[in-house]
Amino acid sequence: MSTERDLMRIVIVGHVDHGKSTLVGRLFHDTGSLPDGKLEQIKAMCERRGMPFEWAFLMDSFQSERDQGITIDTSQIWFKTPKRDYTIIDAPGHREFIKNMITGAASAEAAIMLIDASEGIRQQSRTHAFLLNLLGIRQIVVVVNKMDLVGGDEKTFQAIKAEYVRYLEEIGIAPNFVIPAIARDGDNLVRRSERMGWYNDATLIAALDSFRSQSDLAGLALRLPIQDVYKFDDRRILAGRIASGCLKVGDRLLFSPSNKVARVKSIEAWHAAEPDEAGPAQSIGITTDEQIFVERGELASHETHAPIETNVFRGRLFWLGRKPLTRGDSYRLRMQTRDVPVIVEAIEAIYDPDALAQHPADKVERNEIADVVLRSYAMLALDEADQNPRTGRFVLGDGANIVAGGTISMRGYADQRKPVTAKSTNITAVAHRVSNPQRIARNGHKGGVLWFTGLSGAGKSTIAMAVEQELFRRGYQTYVLDGDNVRRGLNSNLDFSPADRAENIRRVGEVAALFADSGLIVVTAFISPYRADRNRARTAAGDGFHEIYIKASLETCEKRDPKGLYQKARRGEIADFTGITAPYETPESPELTIDTDRLAIEESVAAVLDHVDRNFRKTA
Repeated sequence: MSTERDLMRIVIVGHVDHGKSTLVGRLFHDTGSLPDGKLEQIKAMCERRGMPFEWAFLMDSFQSERDQGITIDTSQIWFKTPKRDYTIIDAPGHREFIKNMITGAASAEAAIMLIDASEGIRQQSRTHAFLLNLLGIRQIVVVVNKMDLVGGDEKTFQAIKAEYVRYLEEIGIAPNFVIPAIARDGDNLVRRSERMGWYNDATLIAALDSFRSQSDLAGLALRLPIQDVYKFDDRRILAGRIASGCLKVGDRLLFSPSNKVARVKSIEAWHAAEPDEAGPAQSIGITTDEQIFVERGELASHETHAPIETNVFRGRLFWLGRKPLTRGDSYRLRMQTRDVPVIVEAIEAIYDPDALAQHPADKVERNEIADVVLRSYAMLALDEADQNPRTGRFVLGDGANIVAGGTISMRGYADQRKPVTAKSTNITAVAHRVSNPQRIARNGHKGGVLWFTGLSGAGKSTIAMAVEQELFRRGYQTYVLDGDNVRRGLNSNLDFSPADRAENIRRVGEVAALFADSGLIVVTAFISPYRADRNRARTAAGDGFHEIYIKASLETCEKRDPKGLYQKARRGEIADFTGITAPYETPESPELTIDTDRLAIEESVAAVLDHVDRNFRKTA
């Protein structure tokens, strides 16, 4: 029978001078977790300096911290209860050291939030709570400390509790316990307070012992980030630390984002017999039944519960950089063992944790919280933060410096795994007996795709139908694929979720490429909001693909609103509506831009026709 004890990581946060180090020092003493002689050593030090003994000195290990009276770095010390072992991470409360607080909290499974009863809730109390939520920490106990300074008054405690619980609930946190305490004297830490007999709920230790530990991650989908690949004899061992879920010999694994598949042949453990299975937080190596090429940064999962695959996502981040974050900036994105460059595509809003309000901005200053859109040129494997806190977080780096940490949301964006994964097998291409030059000679023009993209109401369909009519009159072989028409037949089984919208465009792109290969000039009129989908359509059609951006401002499109869709979206009747609740990614380098804010329909059509004559008409 295993004698290994459960271990939980707890971070303690709060405003400077609210008593964090005192609470921790007293907690170590009252649980019998101090090393022999440690208490006497601190007392002797205080006597030599002629200063009163402070429990905080047990935790504040740096000389500069004792002199300044604040914690400037994270410290980790172990203590124990009969149920489990704990690592308690004392994180700085001072605003200047907020980066260290995030570093300390990033690995924690639960948190203690400290509030001074005599001072009440401070700005840092709100910011720290928001950051804990940002880091995905959901198990929180609030300790209202220094209750002796308010005479142990229950009304004061209840008022602080009500205000703080209300704030926490507004940002999505439900605190497990709110405990009145006098950390200096140990009241309600390990033993129940006699001075506050009105409180009859859990002590701090009882609250911590009730929290769920790392092992609960076993119930989540398997996520094994590949840390390294080792070669021994004829074996390739894929090494990593399991972030969540469980792994067994014989499991069929999918490696993302490469989409390679293999079965687990063995689980390798260091200095131990080969186990048949492994779980969260275990560092292991695996061998597979096939010698597939897998690199550091891949994320292994079971095929049936794969992570999201994308090159763009929304992030809510806390900015730590000294230089403001602006649109177009490039950074290194770090997720698990993955490290790739990303660009800041958009700054959607700055978040005020005090007012619980958002406002637009063109830059993010230090210590501000922002919603941004990040894009990578490489495909990423990830989860949304509310689905898996381990693989739903990210860090941004600038050189050797960490400049931001945040959580991932895919709101409005599609999982790109399905469109980029080829599943057809035993396929043999059949060569046509009519060559492309023969089609050009017969038609008098090249085949190709005029891909109209833009917001709903920009004028895509109107211009497309007029262009088709005039091209036909001029002798071009042409046809329009319009969004509404295609969805009545070919794509009638798709809805308007981000995933189905991506599949809709994938199918249209492939059909348009076939039409273009037959010699037609195909005009497509689709919002096609995602750049990745349009790039796949470009790949399918090759050199004959011409992206035409039908440009119009959101304000203009809402005024036109020919189908009344914007009104419905504003009323909340349409989910994931482009421009309102879902993103539109403007083309980076379109072959042609038609600005319908300033051009009339006739002028817009004329510009497209001129483009076709110059690029598709056969020349002698």
